[in-house]
Parts: sequence; C-alpha cells; structure tokens
Amino acid sequence: MAVGSVVEANKAVPLPPPPPAQITAYVVYTCIMAGSGGLMYGYDLVIAGGISIMDDFLLKFYPNVYIHKKNAQEDNYCRYNNQVFQLFSSSLYLAALIATFFASVVSKKLGRRATMLGAGMFFIVGTVIGTAAENLAMIITGRALLGCGIGFANQAVPVYLSEIAPPRIRGGLNILFGVYLTIGILSGNIVNYFAAKVHPWGWRLSLGIAGIPALLLTLCSLVIVETPSSLIERGKHEQARDVLRRIRGTTEVLAELDELIETSRRDSRRPSWESFREFFCERRHRGEMVVACMLPFFQQVAGNDAILFYGTFLFKLAGFGDQASLYSAIITGACAFLSCSSTILFIDRLGRRPLLLIGCALMASSLVVVGSIFAATLQGDVRKLPLAESVTEVVMVCIFVIGFGVSLGPLAWLIPSEILSQEVRSAGQSIAVFVNMLFKFIIAQTFLSMLCAFKFGIFFFFAGWSFVIATFIILLLPETKQVPLHKMETLWQDHWFWKQIVGPPSSPNPVYYSDPSPML
Repeated sequence: MAVGSVVEANKAVPLPPPPPAQITAYVVYTCIMAGSGGLMYGYDLVIAGGISIMDDFLLKFYPNVYIHKKNAQEDNYCRYNNQVFQLFSSSLYLAALIATFFASVVSKKLGRRATMLGAGMFFIVGTVIGTAAENLAMIITGRALLGCGIGFANQAVPVYLSEIAPPRIRGGLNILFGVYLTIGILSGNIVNYFAAKVHPWGWRLSLGIAGIPALLLTLCSLVIVETPSSLIERGKHEQARDVLRRIRGTTEVLAELDELIETSRRDSRRPSWESFREFFCERRHRGEMVVACMLPFFQQVAGNDAILFYGTFLFKLAGFGDQASLYSAIITGACAFLSCSSTILFIDRLGRRPLLLIGCALMASSLVVVGSIFAATLQGDVRKLPLAESVTEVVMVCIFVIGFGVSLGPLAWLIPSEILSQEVRSAGQSIAVFVNMLFKFIIAQTFLSMLCAFKFGIFFFFAGWSFVIATFIILLLPETKQVPLHKMETLWQDHWFWKQIVGPPSSPNPVYYSDPSPML
C-alpha cells in the first residue's frame, strides 16, 4: 500500500495513509438512485424518432412532410431528407446545450441534488406540455423544456456519481448512468412500436409515458444525500464530514476531508465565471480541457446515430418484414443494455483505455462490413438481401452496438466527470455537456441530408472516425482507473506528452492515496 506525504519547506514528512474506503450498501443504493437520471435521457433520445414517422403525428403537426412522404419518388436514402422535419428532433439538443451553462451555476451554488431536482421538474413540465400539445408551438415548447432537463441532468448526474463513489469502484458506479440510458433507449423503442398501433393518439402515449422516469428522477433527488465536495463548496463542512463517514463506511475520513476543504478554499476566492476562464486559459488545465471536449465529440461522430436511425431499415432488408421495428428495438436495445451493464464488471479491472480501444475496433470493423453490404446490394430500391448477407448484417449491427456500449457510450460521460479538477469540475462538465449536445444537434440536423448525399459512404465516413479516436486514446488519454479524484492532477505530470504542456503541480498540497486493491 502506498504512503502519503506532506511537502513542507522542501522536506517530505511521512503520513500514515487513511484506511481504505469500504464499499457500503448505502453508497451503492445512492448511486443506483442517482443514476436514474440517465433513464429519461435515453428515453428522450429515441422517442422523437418514433413519433416522427407516425402518420397521426405528421398529419397534425407536419402535414407537408406527410404529403411529401406519401408522394416522394426518391430512393430510400433520401426519403426523409427535410430540414424542418429534422429540426423537431434536433431542437431538444439545442435547448440542452444552452441549459447546461445555467445548470453549472445551479450545481455550484445550490448543489448537485438541486440541479437533479431542477432536471426532474423540467422533465415533468415538458412532458405535460408535449403530451397535451395542440399546435406546433406547444410541441416545440415541450421539447425545449425536455432539452433543459437533459442539460441539467447530464451536468449533475455524472459528477454526482464520480464524487460520491469510492475510487476503486468509481468507474462501475458511474456507468450506472449509461446503464439507465440504455434501459431508457430500449423502453422508448418498445413504447414507440406499440404506440404506433394506437390511433389517433399513439404519439401522445409515447410522450406521456416519459412522465414515469421524470417523476422517478424527481423523487430520487429528494431522498439522496448531497456529495461531500458540493457541501464543502458551500461551506457545510460538518455535513460533509458526516456524509463522508456514511458513504465511506469509516469514521477516519479527515485526510480526504482536509484535501477537499483545501481545494475548495482555493476555489472559493474566485467569482463563478472565473472557473470557465481558468478551464480554458490556465496551462495546468489544458489536458483536462482537451479530454473533456474531445470525448463527447468522438461519442457523436462514432456512428451510433447512423445505426440507431437506420436500424429498422437494416432489419427489414434482413427479412424481418413488418416486425422490423420491434426486432430492431429489442435486438439493438438488448445488446446496448447487456454490453453497458457488463462494463461495470470490467471498468475498474481493465481500465478505461483498453475498453475504448476494444470498442473502436468493433465499431470500425462492423461499419465497414455494413457499408460494403450496402454498396454491393442496395442501389436505391428496397429488396431483400440474400441469407448470408442478411445474417452478416444483423451480426454486424449487434457488434457495433456492443462496441459502442462498452466504450464511448458510457465512458464519454465517465471520464470527463472524474478527470476534471474540483475547482473547474462544474465548469468543465458544462463544457463537456455543451460539446456533446452541440454535435448531437449538428448530426441530428444534418444526418438525413448526409445519408442522402453519401448513401452507403456514410458508414465508411463514421468508420474512419474510429481510427482517429483510437489514435487519440493511445497517444493522449491518461488512464484514470482507481485514481482518487484529488490525485488526478498527477496524471498529467506523468504523461509523456501532457507533462510538457501543463507544467509543474499548482501547489504543494497534501497527497493521499486510497486503497488500490480491485473490487471483489
């Protein structure tokens, strides 16, 4: 076991390490409840796509799109190419990327719980307005409020999980956000499939059921504890000590508490906007800034949206016929859920980098195969593929979803939330959510047009990004496995490239080590 030390007057004074934090039932229970914020996010990701192809919905809100859909003579790549139509889905992300900056202020001033509660309230109000919508203004307002909820939830939940979990299982507990997200995706797809059979208000059913995860997040945010880091930021040191003792399962928490207080003391001297300036301008945060911006960007250009959107058509080509929507929802949703869930078992053993590289290999290879099948067999008209190509295509779709589920799906949320220094964590997480939502908005707004222009080449385009992502991981991404949050700064000092960029440590603060033993 490593030994901590305090550097004073250039003299190292040994300190006994704090006892290892226990894995208590309470902290696991708290993280399970907090992770439910991902449920609403996942549900909202797919619900718009489902109702957007329901004729009842199109007739009420987009009659011109409905007429175009019925009369269009374009090939299948271009059937849904309409910018106004795409704006319905992308408006969710536009609202989210704006809301995340307000969420950062709320998170810093009022705490992570208050931010999660705000997300739940946005979700509830947005669900009510969207479900009761009678005109386009109401449906867009409802979507905008749901987007605000996503901005607040994605700002608070990953940070909450990282701050409250013990270092040696932080990865596994933080990925609960991703697991709930995949449950939301699977649930949303299945709800859409059955709601499409309910006329003329099936689309209201799809939107209304979103109230269930919205209410769940609201209730959970009322009963969970605040994180020690957030309490200390607001001067509640006694409460922070009590929470630390409760979630760590030991009374000897002074070492961790002192470190959090010292970090917060440096941070408290600055105005709220200063953390954004520091995040972008100070040399010691350059590595954090690059990682927090690039991983969310990579998550969006990896090709997941291409597979999810075109999933129904892919399965129809494979011979599933009219049941393609349900089979697509069950098969891809189950693969996403199982792969993301299994990541919990390996993330704190294998580490973040190996899983990311494995995911890149699976995604690139599967996209190349799917693109090749399309290039060879699909010439703008729909026809059933031969058996060999059908089986290959379905297997490749599943492999891609699994690759994304074990890598960028959950880890693009986990790594930024844990690698950011406490003094810029709220600001940095806001930037990470902003980048994620910005490029999700861009892809949602342009993907159908890209599909029409690139045709089968869209799959090769996204496959190429997997090689770029793998190069970034190998060269520039430090491993954060089992590293305590207050010791993340040392990762940049030890990295072959970043140590030349970030400079020496900012201050000689105490260094403590947690038990590095793996989770049993």
